[in-house]
Amino acid sequence: MNRTRKTPSLTEVYSRLKKEFGEVETPLHYKQPHELAIAVILSAQCTDERVNQISPELFRTFPTLASFANAELSQIEKKVFSTGFYKNKAKNIQGFAKMVLNEFGGIIPNKMEDAIKLPGFGRKTANVVLAELYGVVEGFVVDTHVKRITKRLGFTKNTDPIKIEKDMLKITPTAFCRNLSLYLIFLGRKQCAARRTDCPSCPLSDLCPSYSE
Repeated sequence: MNRTRKTPSLTEVYSRLKKEFGEVETPLHYKQPHELAIAVILSAQCTDERVNQISPELFRTFPTLASFANAELSQIEKKVFSTGFYKNKAKNIQGFAKMVLNEFGGIIPNKMEDAIKLPGFGRKTANVVLAELYGVVEGFVVDTHVKRITKRLGFTKNTDPIKIEKDMLKITPTAFCRNLSLYLIFLGRKQCAARRTDCPSCPLSDLCPSYSE
């Protein structure tokens, strides 16, 4: 590890990653707002690729919020089995559908304080949904890639996602929050994985304090 480099400028990191990845959008596939929310619920402890594999059939079988709310729970479980933790996810999906219908008039709420009340919604899920559906940025999405890379870059010393989010919000302009989180996720998949890094080809190699030369 190179211990001589200081924590890089966040603005420079953002600029380079923007040049590397361009315009970005969530890698989860969806057509309707509730489909995005359900896909994010399913992505917990699961890859986006796996969610995208099973979601077309899931949404064909249950095309509306009402169909999820009124389904036999076991039928939802069968469709989401391969994403892991399927019983809890199925329960959360049905609970989410019922609450949106019964308490929010069928519309996913656009405020963090309301969104986090929904079953299966932590701050990560709420941040993704609010940013993607409404352009509302009330936080910074922290997944496993963001957790790893923000620490490698020296932006945080914390390991708890909520504390990392607070650290990132202190230094990140609101206008950068959505895209920077996605940039870090894409960087984690392409070059800065947990067990394998491709530092020489990384656009941040000359900035990163953790670069192994």
